Amino acid sequence: MNMSIQDWPTFLTAALLVMIRLSGLLVFAPVFNSAAIAPRIKAGFVFAMTILLAPVVTAVPEAHPTLDIASLLGELAVGLTFGLSLMLLTESLTFAGALLGMEFSFSLVNLMDPNSQVETPVLGQMLNWLGVLVILGAGLHRTLLSAVLRSFVIVPVGCGVIEAATGRTLIHMASGLFLSGLQLASPVIAAALAVEVTIGLIGKLAPQLPTQVVGIPLKTLTAYTVLIGSLAVWPSWIERHFTSLLDTAGKLLVRA
Repeated sequence: MNMSIQDWPTFLTAALLVMIRLSGLLVFAPVFNSAAIAPRIKAGFVFAMTILLAPVVTAVPEAHPTLDIASLLGELAVGLTFGLSLMLLTESLTFAGALLGMEFSFSLVNLMDPNSQVETPVLGQMLNWLGVLVILGAGLHRTLLSAVLRSFVIVPVGCGVIEAATGRTLIHMASGLFLSGLQLASPVIAAALAVEVTIGLIGKLAPQLPTQVVGIPLKTLTAYTVLIGSLAVWPSWIERHFTSLLDTAGKLLVRA
């Protein structure tokens, strides 16, 4: 696309707004926020996307690339809407891992999460990596990029606004991550509870049996067996949850 000297200020303004919108994606969204990706690679990705998108988004009807506080905050709000919505998937998996860790007596076994720089349960780390593998294997990272590209049509550059209703909706969505984590961990929790109740009843009926000695390993083996069986349905749940969060984020976009 040929550009005259007069078009360069508009192009640079649009490029800055595009970069701000993409920042929320790289800071919070799964896969893109991984510390395993070098910062220079993330910077190169944002720069390449900005160069490719700036001329296109400027030509979108109703685009208003102006450099003011309202435009900057609006683009930041659009990016954070995508990033924070999808981050709830990662938090749900982490919470499920914490619940499972208590059933496996791993409540004191934590690892340093390179993304958040805080200690997280070891099973939470494992489930987070499972989520990343499912997202990459199902091509959901491409779906996310497509949704972000469509957002420049739904909310043209420079036309995004921040509304209190969007923040309330995100808070309501965040409150649901506890239920999501409990749903993922419920089969293992139910199996472990059934073993504990059975061992307790046997101990009451036959006090001479060493139920406490065999109780913990039996509960752990049962929980592991149920967990391995549950992992067969987790990828489909992760895909559905990721798509649902992405659709919800798209509906939360507000234009001036």
